[in-house]
Amino acid sequence: QVQLVESGGGLVQPGGSLRLSCAVSGSIFRVYDMDWYRQAPGAQRELVASVTRGGNTNYIDSVKGRFTISRDNAKDTVYLQLNNLKPEDTDVYYCNADIFPAADRGVYNYWGQGTQVTVSS
Repeated sequence: QVQLVESGGGLVQPGGSLRLSCAVSGSIFRVYDMDWYRQAPGAQRELVASVTRGGNTNYIDSVKGRFTISRDNAKDTVYLQLNNLKPEDTDVYYCNADIFPAADRGVYNYWGQGTQVTVSS
């Protein structure tokens, strides 16, 4: 069974940093686009950053220059480095990926379980 396993959230003071990780587990053929979303209570899930298999990246304007998305294709893992964190970055962060499972014949979209990031003094 294919799963996305996240880690790295926590409580940090304004201006601090965190690094989120999301690893694919299970038998797969290939991982394509990988993304990070975030969601506040009662709000819609928001795409924060994305990275293609070839390494092309995109960010929402509010995190440009502060967050960096990267991936390690050999480890089927995506990372999100969060620097200069602000209270408004407080959310649950979810990873998302398009994956071709080894035992299947198509590409499917998967979500991680979510990890809480809290920015507070």
